[in-house]
Amino acid sequence: MNIGFFTDSYFPGIDGVTYTIQAWRDRLESRGHDVYVVYPESSHEPDEREIPVPSLPNPFYRQYRLPTYRRLSTLPDLDVVHCHGPASTGLMGLRYAKRYDATSVYTHHTPVEDYFVQGLKSERLASLAGRAYVAYENRFLKAFDCVTASTSRIRRDVEPYRLPVGIEMDRFRPREGAWMAAPATDGGPTAANASVVGYSGRMTHKKNVDETLRLAARLPEVRFELVGEGPVRAELEAEAPENVRFHDFLPREELPDFYAALDVFLTASTCDTLGLSTLEANACGTPVAAADVAPFDETIGSENGARFALGDLDDMERAVRDCLDGDRDTRAAVERFSVERTIDELESIYGVTG
Repeated sequence: MNIGFFTDSYFPGIDGVTYTIQAWRDRLESRGHDVYVVYPESSHEPDEREIPVPSLPNPFYRQYRLPTYRRLSTLPDLDVVHCHGPASTGLMGLRYAKRYDATSVYTHHTPVEDYFVQGLKSERLASLAGRAYVAYENRFLKAFDCVTASTSRIRRDVEPYRLPVGIEMDRFRPREGAWMAAPATDGGPTAANASVVGYSGRMTHKKNVDETLRLAARLPEVRFELVGEGPVRAELEAEAPENVRFHDFLPREELPDFYAALDVFLTASTCDTLGLSTLEANACGTPVAAADVAPFDETIGSENGARFALGDLDDMERAVRDCLDGDRDTRAAVERFSVERTIDELESIYGVTG
């Protein structure tokens, strides 16, 4: 079967969409399918099944480029069009599916409206733009044969097929050896024997990493290791207490070591659709303390971590201490999110038989 992934987010950028596409492509191809990726042209060197679309710089978010157009006749014959975003490349995929009668699937990854305030610098303008965007995406999604989402709450006027993007359980597993280099040895906040709380992800307003800094200030004896980049990182670094260290995004192959080296993964994000990094940490044996909001109210429970009331510092501390003091088989708790199960479901959606 020839499958086309149409995405507005791809290498060299690093985010959950890019990694999901890579993981799905690898596994679908291992099952005998040909998977083509149509993406905005960038510095990434394409292989024979990666098809770049001419693109322009994005003035609002440097990591993402703005694709323009590529003639549909230059694309291969596709049985399935699977779109991973609602912008230009996604529209191209939908046009292809309609013109050539291909099965059309859309995966909702990101509530894009949550990020408008970063570019517009105004809550009022961001709210207006967000309402317009959601109205547009609602119309867009209704044109597909199937819409998938990692959890049931995608804030869109469609009934999604619940399909978690999936954890690479073979990659993310418990392991020995500390990731953090050169901790202090003087008994200070970065001492080698200190408890370690960590985070990995984009650093944007809706990720609420500032809440983690508030807790770090309260717990000077705990090490906080924060991995990621984004528009608010410089601001966060300027405000961080001495027991917090920041790191750039890690290569995919280093993330399991990072997760396994943590005692607790902590997030107060309010914009995740699944929170893949939290489940990857669980797969590496690390409990997760997460805000009691969607999607974590569906994915994080007593068997793999603890939830806290967003904005309640006392409750956040309680959740972190609960994770530090508990003994959980967090890997077993997230086996249901294995990417292999996701690929089984994808093949069913695509209509693969035999």
